[in-house]
Amino acid sequence: DGYQQLSAYERKRLKNITENAKFFASLKLHESAAQLHKIVSKGQSAVTKRAKPRKPEGEAVRRSMRLQRMGPTGIPAVEEPVQLEAEEPPRVPDGPLPMVPEQAEGSALAEGLLSTWMRISEVLLPVRSGSFTPSSQYQDSLNSMVLSEDGVKKVVKNRIYSVAIHPSESLILVAAGDRDGQVGLWDASCEAEGAAHVFVPHNHSVSCLHFSPSNPAHLLSLSRDVLRCGDVTRAVFDEICRSEDSMSSFDFLDDNSSTAVVGLWDGGVAVVDRRTPGTAAELSADIGFKVTRTVDVHPVHKQYFLAAGSVDVCVYDVRCLKPAGNEPVSSLDGHTKSVASAYFSPVTGSRVVTVCADDKLRKTFLSPRSLLARHNNNTGRWLTRFRAVWDPKREDCFVVGSMARPRQIEVFQATGKLLHSFYNTECLGSVCSINAVHPRRSVLVGGNSSGRLHVF
Repeated sequence: DGYQQLSAYERKRLKNITENAKFFASLKLHESAAQLHKIVSKGQSAVTKRAKPRKPEGEAVRRSMRLQRMGPTGIPAVEEPVQLEAEEPPRVPDGPLPMVPEQAEGSALAEGLLSTWMRISEVLLPVRSGSFTPSSQYQDSLNSMVLSEDGVKKVVKNRIYSVAIHPSESLILVAAGDRDGQVGLWDASCEAEGAAHVFVPHNHSVSCLHFSPSNPAHLLSLSRDVLRCGDVTRAVFDEICRSEDSMSSFDFLDDNSSTAVVGLWDGGVAVVDRRTPGTAAELSADIGFKVTRTVDVHPVHKQYFLAAGSVDVCVYDVRCLKPAGNEPVSSLDGHTKSVASAYFSPVTGSRVVTVCADDKLRKTFLSPRSLLARHNNNTGRWLTRFRAVWDPKREDCFVVGSMARPRQIEVFQATGKLLHSFYNTECLGSVCSINAVHPRRSVLVGGNSSGRLHVF
């Protein structure tokens, strides 16, 4: 009442402040704070601790069934054995190896397979320069090729990295190399037991396989550290070349298969001569690549070879190779991502087919011209990368795996046109990344990532 000069709002505010002050004074907070300070300073606890009750003597301690290692029905649980780390398979020793199958109990049956291989290799077949049958007849032959249940076989244990077909016209003998260094042999013409056997001549993945063109009793296989020759006449896997540089692929430099060019994963190449003593390469050459995935020798002019890797595809002259500073004879440009493979056409060598991670198949003349075909090459980490390979009997057709469904193997013309698709929904349910075509017969073999071969 003594503040008449204040407004109504200010008088109301002053009244609230006064009432609040009276309320807090009635609580006597300063006295409570003093008592609390005295208790803390004496170290007394404001919380009364409840005494823990004693358990009667003789009473059993209760434990859960899990702690007692008992099953839900009260039956003692079986102790699980300690899981030991998987033992690594024994390493393949250096030097020559006997041609003995992995399963010792199959040795007797394997002898029959090796005898078949030796018998069909004794027939010297004339060298063919290529087939020039009309396209209509070739199309009919493709349409007549089928896959049956008998044409599917698990030949090796793991993912297939390489496939080769024996050139015999009487039987279909197929070889496959897998991720763990196994080489499987399968007589696809025989339905009896013992038609397929596995050998282990390598410690690492078998990335390249070739039957020798001059002597098909020899099967040459390449892994990361060694190139071997399986000689069925002596039943032994000989060492041809052993290298500290990781090897990726190889091809023969002459008709008698005595020399070869080898691709190296570090981007170089090496030249190997089987006639010289020792297992060292004759020459190692840096060609300026980051990685060399495939090498392929020209079918007519053997001094030229094709190297592919990273984004590089180049032709080199083996006569001009030196340890460093090598220049290509020709470069095939246009690849923007890593190249999985590059191969000359088998008759004239005037064309090159490449598979690239940019989802394109390129058929290139040895000139600036290039024809493209869109193709899904995204195989991922669990599938072997596609390699497009020419039909040895044709100059204008090549075969490549496919990611399409139903699962299939595709045949393209050199123009980029899809000519034929091999499929069978009942017998082929996987991607065949690695394929090979018989050099004389209408036979196609596809290998998948579980170690199975499919013969059309």
